[in-house]
Amino acid sequence: MMSEMGWGWGGMIFGPIIMIVVLVLVVALVVLLVRWLVGPGRGGVPYNPPDKTPLDILKERFAKGEIDQEEFEERRRVLGE
Repeated sequence: MMSEMGWGWGGMIFGPIIMIVVLVLVVALVVLLVRWLVGPGRGGVPYNPPDKTPLDILKERFAKGEIDQEEFEERRRVLGE
């Protein structure tokens, strides 16, 4: 009588497998969605377009206040600018 209400033994074997497959698919879709929303270059390493010179980057860091004038001048001399 119980086998008429569900999949019987097949449901007991394939049910957990199907649930695991569905869970893996949901996790994969979430990962892909997050990667698509974040986009390239927004990860741990900042993206610097190739048209920026090292001096441009140094000037930006100085303007943001990440380095002081003394460090800016020293690094500029090292760059040969």
